[in-house]
Amino acid sequence: MLIFNGNLVLNDFYKIIFENKSIQIDDSTLKRVEESFNFLKAFSENKIIYGVNTGFGPMAQYKIKDSERIQLQYNLIRSHASGTGNPIPEMYVKAAMLARLNTLSLGHSGVHKSVIKLMTELINRDITPLIFEHGGVGASGDLVQLAHLALVLIGEGEVFYKGKRLSTKDVFKLENLQPITVEIREGLAIMNGTSIMTGVGIVNTIYVKRLLQWMIACSAAINEIVEAYDDHFSYELNQTKKHIGQRDIAKQMRDHLKDSKLTRKREHHLYNTNNHDDVIVFENKVQEYYSLRCVPQILGPILETINNVETILIEEVNSANDNPIIDMEKKHVYHGGNFHGDYVSLEMDKLKIVVTKLSMLAERQLNYLLNSNLNNILPPFVNLGTLGLNFGMQGVQFTATSTTAENQTLSNPMYVHSIPNNNDNQDIVSMGTNAALMTKKVVENAFEVLAIEIITIVQAIEYLKVQDKVSSKTKKMYDDIRNIVPIFTNDVVMYPYVNQVKDHIINNELN
Repeated sequence: MLIFNGNLVLNDFYKIIFENKSIQIDDSTLKRVEESFNFLKAFSENKIIYGVNTGFGPMAQYKIKDSERIQLQYNLIRSHASGTGNPIPEMYVKAAMLARLNTLSLGHSGVHKSVIKLMTELINRDITPLIFEHGGVGASGDLVQLAHLALVLIGEGEVFYKGKRLSTKDVFKLENLQPITVEIREGLAIMNGTSIMTGVGIVNTIYVKRLLQWMIACSAAINEIVEAYDDHFSYELNQTKKHIGQRDIAKQMRDHLKDSKLTRKREHHLYNTNNHDDVIVFENKVQEYYSLRCVPQILGPILETINNVETILIEEVNSANDNPIIDMEKKHVYHGGNFHGDYVSLEMDKLKIVVTKLSMLAERQLNYLLNSNLNNILPPFVNLGTLGLNFGMQGVQFTATSTTAENQTLSNPMYVHSIPNNNDNQDIVSMGTNAALMTKKVVENAFEVLAIEIITIVQAIEYLKVQDKVSSKTKKMYDDIRNIVPIFTNDVVMYPYVNQVKDHIINNELN
């Protein structure tokens, strides 16, 4: 049980989303929400407050009769529940609900406490609103997608429940739940924020952290396979660069390879006293290709970007991101644009760019293993069968190349693709939800490319018969994958194995 008090960190999302921990709202949070609600109710009686007694967007110039203020909120929710495309997977929606719950709990939104209580019940009972991928422009927040959340909270729309897509009304009846109480601006407050893009972004970030660890393991293992010199990930070399990320990646590679019997010391082979004057061409490489030698320099900025993305997303989660904003300390209501999603949009674009670069590195390392003219130690396509008759990893390389190319296209930024809409009221928008969902696809693609590389690494270890020489961490990876993918000398149908390895690395940390 996680006590919920309006201050979340990434690990809280992991516990709730991935480990299904339940949450409990503490009394101080409910008190803060209730005080905010009561203040707004009194404050708005003789004042013009956007979304309380006015229309929305460019229709804000129209005053709403007191007798129609509640209907206004229902009209907003129903009219904007207009998303299309594929449903966003439940895990990502649950993260978005948690993000929305958190910002509404801060006491800056003036919602009725029934919103907090019902959202908590939905999260704890795994009742997930049906929310579609298409519809968000990320300016007045994720209006369309959050309207589908609001629709469920008023007892309408559809949800996913115990593996089925059902009407909200039927599930509420089964679970003995009551819709929220709409009194002031519950519709606008729920809809007018960045929580879909942020929730999706947080799950993306959790997965990318795992993806990076597998990429470091692959990079370390391939250096073992080719018996690379170890100075390119040495402490001394990498300390001459000031970048924290590069130093961290190099350290992780050293930790991974500390008990390897395959990596070599340059001083043992090229810096010794033997006379090399008569040698015209060195038999072994003096330096490895960049995809092996420059791993700390390539993955370092990726690590630092991931860490910065996490910081920005957690700041957004713990911020008030709707409009208007209630200031209980000064007893005032401020109108502005905290719902604008540029912070998240930019970070999602950064994240998908670095994940694409990671998938490019994996694809180049894969190509190095498959091309016998480059590595000079493995058969073409790491073919353990009969050359010409069998094909080894030849077929899956096409998949890795195709998927990497898709990532290169998807990594073009959404941040700069603003299109004015809403009668030009929203004349510059963030497209943050599109950015987050595109990043989700890029991350999934990268796991596919990495799965193919990992299978190839295991096949290479098999061919070289170095299972007892690789590091203990590489041996653990080898054993885990070997439990999924058998040794194959004859050609086999590969897609089930690729998908199983992808599933394994997505759902498991590398210990």
